[in-house]
Amino acid sequence: MNPQSTLPPTPAALPPKTGDPSAPAGPGSKGPRSEVKLFSGLGHVALAVWAVIVIVPILWTFLAAFKNTSEIFSSPWTLPAELRWENFGRAWTKAHVGRYFLNSVIVVSCSTFLTMLLGSMAAYVLARYKFWGNRAVYFLFVSGLAFPVFLALVPLFFVVKNLGLLDTHTGVVLVYTAYSLPFTVFFLAAFFKTLPSSVAEAGMIDGCGHSRLFFQVMMPMAKPGLISVAIFNIIGQWAQYQLPLVLLSNAKDKWVLTQGIADISVNAGYEADWSGLFAALTIAILPMIIVYAVFQRQIQAGLTSGAVK
Repeated sequence: MNPQSTLPPTPAALPPKTGDPSAPAGPGSKGPRSEVKLFSGLGHVALAVWAVIVIVPILWTFLAAFKNTSEIFSSPWTLPAELRWENFGRAWTKAHVGRYFLNSVIVVSCSTFLTMLLGSMAAYVLARYKFWGNRAVYFLFVSGLAFPVFLALVPLFFVVKNLGLLDTHTGVVLVYTAYSLPFTVFFLAAFFKTLPSSVAEAGMIDGCGHSRLFFQVMMPMAKPGLISVAIFNIIGQWAQYQLPLVLLSNAKDKWVLTQGIADISVNAGYEADWSGLFAALTIAILPMIIVYAVFQRQIQAGLTSGAVK
């Protein structure tokens, strides 16, 4: 009797299991590497299409800002015959874009500061302290993310009016702050949880109170997350149109940039100053691009630091 006929088959002789990623690919099989390359290629194509959709309108707006009205309509896809910087001067002074720009800077600066101060304190307490109702308060903040802004416009109008803050920058700042708090608390609570407890315990042993521990120890450690969420808040509040349209409707001298640009395009009808309008749009878009370009590394660091701790 041959002894090899009684032995079980070796693993190499067994057929590969169906769906096992470690199984060797057969001669006619494309294998997992081909699938990875396929999905990677599709991802690159999708990103390229998305980049074209976003970049082309912005470049077209920038080029139109240097043309005159006839050139915008006769040759919209060509380079401007000359750089007409007077379009920016006309938009800044005649269309009062300079005043609207200053109003936007004041409103967004104050509301972002207030949002970051209140949001970071709330997120820190909810993330690091255990008390009764902690989860209920946290989910109350997070539920604000699912509430559309336009559904709250009517009650919001009467609340601000009854407080005597209608047509004031103070009312808009408070509403912007309340509008931005849910995302800020949601983002920073998750970030504060990743900070090491040993540092907080060392600070308490060295005599830090709770307030000093937060402002002098934990906030500097949370700097990447704070910068990331601050940039998102600035971009979101800078482009806000619905809220100031309702809360500042009767105070034209306090309008923000989005209201001013809409006024330029609507009031002049078919005789609109299109070159001045695109110059105003360029003035509104450029600051956000510059802010994002300057702080992009901090944004990426804030988004990824919580994942590696």
